[in-house]
Formats: sequence, C-alpha cells, structure tokens
Amino acid sequence: MLGVIQFVSIACGIVLSFFPDEFDKAAGHWRHVPDNDLYADITHWPTDISRDIIPVGCHSHNDYWRRVPLYSALQAGCIGVEADVWLIDNELYVGHTSTSLTTKRTLKNMYIDPLIKIIERQNPITQLHAAVDQPLHGVFDTDPSQTLILLIDFKTDGEKTWQRVMEDLSPLRERGYLTYFNGTGLTNGPITVVGTGNTPFNMITSNSTYRDIFFDAPLNLLAEHEAITPPADADAADAHFAHDSAATAQQPTGNAGQGLSGISAGDIGPDTFNWTNSFYASVSFKKSIGYPWRFHLTNKQMDLIRAQIQGAHRRGLKVRYWGLPSWPRSLRNHIWSVLAREGVDILNVDDLQSATKQEWKVRIFDW
Repeated sequence: MLGVIQFVSIACGIVLSFFPDEFDKAAGHWRHVPDNDLYADITHWPTDISRDIIPVGCHSHNDYWRRVPLYSALQAGCIGVEADVWLIDNELYVGHTSTSLTTKRTLKNMYIDPLIKIIERQNPITQLHAAVDQPLHGVFDTDPSQTLILLIDFKTDGEKTWQRVMEDLSPLRERGYLTYFNGTGLTNGPITVVGTGNTPFNMITSNSTYRDIFFDAPLNLLAEHEAITPPADADAADAHFAHDSAATAQQPTGNAGQGLSGISAGDIGPDTFNWTNSFYASVSFKKSIGYPWRFHLTNKQMDLIRAQIQGAHRRGLKVRYWGLPSWPRSLRNHIWSVLAREGVDILNVDDLQSATKQEWKVRIFDW
C-alpha cells in the first residue's frame, strides 16, 4: 500500500512539474517596461517591480534551468542566482553542459542586461526625486540594502574565462552596481559577484586594492577543529575529498573543482580564505557531511557541520552547502531546518516555493 501511495505521489509530482508554479507565472512583470501612464496610476510607484517580495537566504541552484531564469528566483525572494559559463569563441554561454548551449543564452543576455534594467528601475530620477540615492538601492523594494549574489561557475579554463567575465561585468562596474573590496574594507553594492568552479584564486588576489569578484572558498578546509574528519558512512573517495582536491589544485587553470582553482595545496593555510577575497564558503553536503542513511544526522555529522560553520563565520564568510538530499522531501525539509537553525546563511535549492515559504513541516505524503 505504501508503495502504491508513493507511486501516485511521484506520478502527480511529475505531472505538476510540467506546469509553471506561482513564481513562474508572476515573473513576467519583471520584464514589463512601464508605459507613460504608470506613475499616474495610484496603484503603482517607480520602484514597485519587487513589491511585497521579502528577500530570503536562498540560492537558486542551476537558475538557468528555470522556465523564467533570474526572474523566477527574484519573484520567490532568492538573494542568490547561479550561472554556469563556458568560454567559446570569446563569448560566455550559459548552460549545465556544453551540449546544452545555444547562441542566445549568454551571460550578458540572461543576467547582465536584465540586472542593469532592474537596478535602473530601482534607482529612478523622477519629478519628486531629483537625485539617485546613495548607497544605491538593490533589487528588493522591501529591503533596498540587500545585495543580490550572482554566482558565476567557470566551466572552462580559469584564466581565459576570467578575462571575458571581467569584460562582461564592465557595465555593472561602471554604474557602481558591484560590491567591491578597496584594499581596506568592503563597499556593498546592489550586486555581489562570486566565482566558483574554475575561478582562479590567484587572479582574484592579484589586485590588492580593488576586487569586485569574490571567491567561493572550500568550506571543508575551514573547519575549526582539525580532529574532525569526514563521516564513516561516506565512501573512500568522499572521505579523502579535501586531500584529493588540494592535490589536483596545483595546475592554476586546470579543472581543480569548486574553491581550489588557481591555488596550490602548499599555499592553502588556515586564513588563506577570508572576507577580503571570498564571499561564500561552500562544499558538497554529500561529500563532506555524508548522506543521513538513518534519516537523521548523527552526532558526528552535526559536529562537523558546526565546525565548518564556525570556521567560515570566523573568517567573515557565508556558508552554503550544495548537493543536499532532495528526496524524500521530508528528509530534505528536515535538513533545511537543521542547517537554518545551525546558522547556514544560504540554502542551495531547486524547489523555490518550498524553500522561500519555509513550508518544512513533515507530512506523510512527502515520503
């Protein structure tokens, strides 16, 4: 009987997945260009593009896969979106694999240009407001100081891709939209760019007085207590994840993996990564913490999570786990609740609706 119930539940979920959710349906207004009568209408105001949306600490994983990339995540209140970029013929194409790329889906078309239009709308000059506010307002009208995190996953050669990413970010940089480090402190902007994948750490740190791309530091290397090791229920490859990743990181532009490109193992020290060069501290939950086979996290797993969070926060970094279990949903919701309670700053999510509404109570049909 339980098997029949689960089959029906999965079948219904598959059918529903073909229909747009409420965020997809509502996302269209983000692309609407206001007409001349908009400001005369008492139901509208100049910065109402994100009216009633409360920003939530969630990251739209593989955002470019959504029916309405970028806008669905913003409509849900996500403060982070992700774009995987591939450098081909000096253009940055967005997609999960090289086989999924198209000429229209570029970083500029999907993220840079739309964000410029959104931030311009959030910082209008009107008859009653003659000057742009400083600091500039971000994408959320309910919290103008909230930055939007644009995570760019470098899929191709780090140093070559870096140059093109820097060029594509120029329009945002020139308008003062980017968060940057000036050599002594951070100046927050409406958009914070974080590089992951093959992002070269050496290129980020090469300029000590100005940085507007920050690193996605390897969270597993930041745990406060060295005695804590990966859980016993992880396989051998997972247990040696940190060691193996560091060993492959000696090629500056090779496929070293998230958080280790452009830096050799010998150069990684306790305080290599901090708020001056990094923003996120991330790691695969499966590889670092292990799967909760008993449908709850063991004491050893909880100790490791707390040690990693403590280490990242001491360095001024925001914690993000990717590769979380997505099924059963009750297990996923339980892990979300635990991570949020323990101080994880950003939930890496695919299900925007459940994550941002925080509907995490255990229900029988979720199994």
